[in-house]
Amino acid sequence: MDGAHSAALQLQQLPPTSSTSTLSETSFSYKENLIGALLAIFGHLVVSIALNLQKYCHIRLAGSKDPRAYFKTKTWWLGLFLMLLGELGVFASYAFAPLSLIVPLSAVSVIASAIIGIIFIKEKWKPKDFLRRYVLSFVGCGLAVVGTYLLVTFAPNSHEKMTGENVTKHLVSWPFLLYMLVEIILFCLLLYFYKEKNANNIVVILLLVALLGSMTVVTVKAVAGMLVLSIQGNLQLDYPIFYVMFVCMVATAVYQAAFLSQASQMYDSSLIASVGYILSTTIAITAGAIFYLDFIGEDVLHICMFALGCLIAFLGVFLITRNRKKAIPFEPYISMDAMPGMQNMHDKGMTVQPDLKASFSYGALENNDNISEIYAPATLPVMQEEHGSRSASGVPYRVLEHTKKE
Repeated sequence: MDGAHSAALQLQQLPPTSSTSTLSETSFSYKENLIGALLAIFGHLVVSIALNLQKYCHIRLAGSKDPRAYFKTKTWWLGLFLMLLGELGVFASYAFAPLSLIVPLSAVSVIASAIIGIIFIKEKWKPKDFLRRYVLSFVGCGLAVVGTYLLVTFAPNSHEKMTGENVTKHLVSWPFLLYMLVEIILFCLLLYFYKEKNANNIVVILLLVALLGSMTVVTVKAVAGMLVLSIQGNLQLDYPIFYVMFVCMVATAVYQAAFLSQASQMYDSSLIASVGYILSTTIAITAGAIFYLDFIGEDVLHICMFALGCLIAFLGVFLITRNRKKAIPFEPYISMDAMPGMQNMHDKGMTVQPDLKASFSYGALENNDNISEIYAPATLPVMQEEHGSRSASGVPYRVLEHTKKE
C-alpha cells in the first residue's frame, strides 16, 4: 500500500514539473527576444546619430572657410565609428530574436532622424508655425512608437539554434525552394522592365531592393547565429553552408546598395524611405516566416496584433517622411567659375561637399531632390555667322563677325 501510495504521489508531481520547465523555457525565449529587440533599437538609433553627425560635418565645412577635407575632421570619424558600432548591434540582434521581430524595428532610425533633424534646424519658428509645420512628424513618431511596442510585445516566440544542420535543412525545404523560385522569376521580370523597358517607377526599383534585402536578412541571421554559437564553444565555421550564406549576404547587400543609389538619383529620399521601408519589411517578414518558420505554433491573436503593429509602424513612417521641404524651383544662372578672375572652390586641390540640397542626404537634416537641375548651369543658344548671311532666322540673338575691310 505504501509503495502504491508513493507511486501515485510521484505521478501527481509529474505535470507540475513539466509545466515548470515549459514556463522556464518560455521566459528564457522572451528574454532572448528582449535582448535582440534592445540591440536592434540601439543599433538603429546609433546609426541615425552617426549619419546626422557626418551630414553636419559636411554642411559645416561647406559653409566655412576651413580648407580641410571632411575625412580629416574628428566629427566625421566619430560618425564613422558610431555607424560601425550601430551596424554591429543590428547584426548581433539577428542572433537572438526572430527575423520577423528585428526587421520592422528599422522604424527606430526614421523616428530618430526626424527628432534629430528638428533639433538641428537653425531657423527660429513661432510655436504656432512650428506646430503647424511638424505636426505630421509628431503624429508619425507617436504612431511609430506604438507600432514598435506592439511588434516587440506580440512578436513570434520561435527560437532555434543556428547550427549548420538546421540552416541546411531550412535551405533545402520545399516551401523555401518554392518561394525562391517565385522570387527569382519576379526579380528577373522587374529587372527586364527596369533595364530594357526603362520602367523607372519607384515601386519597381524598390521592389528589386526589397527582394534582394529579404535574402540579405535571411543570410545575416544565419551567419550571426552561427558566429554566436561558435563564440559560445559550439564551432560552426567548419560547415560549408556558413561560407555560402556569407557570400550571399555580401553579394545581395552590394547589389541592394547599387539599386538604392540609382533610386536616390531619381526620387526624393523621404519617398524612398517610406516606400522602401514598407516593401522591404513586408517581403523580409514573409521570407523569414517561410525560411525560419517564425509563426509556427503562434496563436491567431498574436499574429493579428503583430500585423496591426506593422501597419501602425508603416503609417507612422509614412507620416514622418511625408513632412519634407518643397523643392526649390529651377532658375537659370550663369556659372560664376566660367568668368575670368573668379576664385574656384577647387583651386586648392581639395573637394568640399557643396551646400546643396541633395536628393539622397545623410539622416534627415536635408530632404530635397532635383540636384541635377539645381547644379547644372543654364546656357543660351549662340550662333556665329558671316556678315551678309541670310540663314538662321528666329535665333534669340546673333554674334556678327565683321572683317577689317568693313
